[in-house]
Amino acid sequence: MNLKNFLNEEQDPQAVEKLLGRINSLLTSQETVEYIAVQKKPVINLSPDCIALTNRRIIFCRPKNFGLSMDFQDYNWVDIADCHIKEGIVGATFIMRTTNSFTNMMDYLPKNQARKLYQFAQEVEERMRGVRREKNLETLRASAGGVTVNNATPIITQPQQFQEEKKPLLIENEDPFALLQKLKDLKENGIISPEEFETKKNEVLSRV
Repeated sequence: MNLKNFLNEEQDPQAVEKLLGRINSLLTSQETVEYIAVQKKPVINLSPDCIALTNRRIIFCRPKNFGLSMDFQDYNWVDIADCHIKEGIVGATFIMRTTNSFTNMMDYLPKNQARKLYQFAQEVEERMRGVRREKNLETLRASAGGVTVNNATPIITQPQQFQEEKKPLLIENEDPFALLQKLKDLKENGIISPEEFETKKNEVLSRV
């Protein structure tokens, strides 16, 4: 791995070299380091904190025990909700928030390096939002029993009371005039159509 690829914004060569030596052992198959930002405090700091961006995750690297050991905290891009920076008089702070609202941050980063972190993070975030949308859609499809509707006409069902078969009017043994009044009421209430009213009325009158 060419060390010069990570020294574009005046990173500390010794810190980057030490970090790369440690982080290489953490990389998974097909994972590559894309950018490294190195903390630069206004006081002497022999073992500065660093942030490494790979094509799969963000890794916060914090030396411990005077640089003899390293504390790594890593977050997969798909689990990161957003990243932003705050620039101050002395350097900038990089802030990351995950989809479950956990935050991590690193201060005293050179502004140019912080901006590079932010730029790279924004590009990846846009892709990850698409990935999360697809995962959410798959979850919704699974919860719906795996039913997929493509260009289907929605089927609108009527309430049960309207699904029953229309019962024929019993007119055989009923008073014709009372039946005519019932038919009129049915028509006025919209239960039968004017055509049906005329048909039934003629049936009743034919028996008079």
